[in-house]
Amino acid sequence: MNRWLLKTEPGEYSFRDLTAEGVTAWDGVKAPAALKNMRSMKKGDPVFIYHTGKERAVVGTARAASEAYPDPAQDDSRLLAIDIEAEKAFTEPVPLSKIKKSNLFSEWELVRMPRLSVVPVTEKQWDLVVKWGLEEGRD
Repeated sequence: MNRWLLKTEPGEYSFRDLTAEGVTAWDGVKAPAALKNMRSMKKGDPVFIYHTGKERAVVGTARAASEAYPDPAQDDSRLLAIDIEAEKAFTEPVPLSKIKKSNLFSEWELVRMPRLSVVPVTEKQWDLVVKWGLEEGRD
């Protein structure tokens, strides 16, 4: 099983929006590296939802509800969408500043390639971010 991080601008589509809908098509990805990552996503893979912009934090978890498929809103068959299903909101968002302080994340694409919108996550990274996100008020 692979793990992923998907980025979204919360003013356009937030984790709260995903929770309200339950399942949504994740689309709008155009970067070749992000599309390559999307092609590797499998139904059932765990996913972090990361709010960009001023927030810059992992805010909750979701799950891939489908494999990647051609984005029906695009005329280019190379562009993809994937269905994702909301799971759990973090009690405490995990800010990028906290992630950058840990050596575990120094080579993570979220840190090294900040514009990449679909990022793989290792099991150790997943476990630590989940721990931080569910431990309200702790550092």
